[in-house]
Amino acid sequence: MKNRHSNFDLFKSFSFFVPGPKGLGIIFVWFIVGVLLGNVVSLVAALALGDGSMELATMIAYAVMFLPPMMYASLASKKNSFFESGRAMDSAHFGKTGGLLLALILVIATFCCGFVFDFITTQLPEPPEWFTKLMEDMVGGNFIINFITVSLFAPFFEEWLCRGMVLRGLLNFKRKDSGRGMNPVWAIVISAAFFAIIHGNIWQGLIAFAAGCLFGFVYYKTGSLKLTMLMHFTNNTISLVVSHIPGLEVSDSWREVFTQPTQYWTIFTACFIFLVLTLRVVSRIETPDRQGNSDLISVTE
Repeated sequence: MKNRHSNFDLFKSFSFFVPGPKGLGIIFVWFIVGVLLGNVVSLVAALALGDGSMELATMIAYAVMFLPPMMYASLASKKNSFFESGRAMDSAHFGKTGGLLLALILVIATFCCGFVFDFITTQLPEPPEWFTKLMEDMVGGNFIINFITVSLFAPFFEEWLCRGMVLRGLLNFKRKDSGRGMNPVWAIVISAAFFAIIHGNIWQGLIAFAAGCLFGFVYYKTGSLKLTMLMHFTNNTISLVVSHIPGLEVSDSWREVFTQPTQYWTIFTACFIFLVLTLRVVSRIETPDRQGNSDLISVTE
């Protein structure tokens, strides 16, 4: 068991709140409250800042909508810390591979996951005009503001919610039969589905579900929220950077970027193989606790 002081202070402030289905329901309600509050803040900010300020208003609103669930979770954790043990939101079980090498492997695997599952989205109907405009606004405007929102805020807040709260909770909550958590496979799938749902559309949702399963498996084996945040950062930043490269900003998929079929399918195959090998590397990390590698934190620590 690792000492919780090795983790970031912000992470450990949530360690003693390990929500089960009921607690996650409350978190979801507070998240909806945050979404409504964020929309109000976005409207007020847009009116106050004037024309051309929508990107800045969106950035502010995005952070605001996560504040209610975070405040609730922090208060609940503080209350529980007096009489219940907790589970670290961020641990560091990297196996024989080591943290740095594993991080590099997972960065590449994140790109591979996006490339492979991008093929599925090309089979969907053409997205509506509102969705296309939304994507253009998110990645095609002011690069610095979009970088803060897409590459920094989204990985931090969404990983806190989907892996740090939902997955950690489903793996470790106390059951009425004195057991702990649910089947890890179902916990990972449910957290990935939640990750897909909060994106609000099927075009992003399918890739989010696939990425969520990968992120969830990594979190289950390593207990590291920093790793999943890095993977999420990689995925979002690739999309953001590609959207600012002349000639590529109009491409809706990797198949449009690599117009030669041989070139595309060669990269597709290489990505698929690398993804499989990555899963094997991660699966070899020892997991003494069937419910995952989130460190136990006792009340006395």
